[in-house]
Amino acid sequence: MDKTVELDLDDAGLAMDLPRPEGPADEVQQVPYRPVQFRDDDLPTALERSAAWLRRAQQWLGEPLDVIAVHLDYDDRTGSPYYEVKLLCNEEDLAGAPLAIRRVTDS
Repeated sequence: MDKTVELDLDDAGLAMDLPRPEGPADEVQQVPYRPVQFRDDDLPTALERSAAWLRRAQQWLGEPLDVIAVHLDYDDRTGSPYYEVKLLCNEEDLAGAPLAIRRVTDS
């Protein structure tokens, strides 16, 4: 008998209990590999926040998060944070699929 795997997702398809980036300009974006963006005028600060989030997300997931790329860009528009650090993450990991699969197989 096949077991159904149910995911507790928000409207964006992310796991409800996925740690969210903490900075006011940080966000999880939408594409098959979703960029998780950290924006700041200070590059070390943006990198530190991205590393802290990655550690929390991997602890939550219980395994390494599938990150296919790290992208660094800048935004020189007035009023915008200058640096943009993006971690291109697997959307199944962000949705908590590995957690749900482990719950089903461990029960």
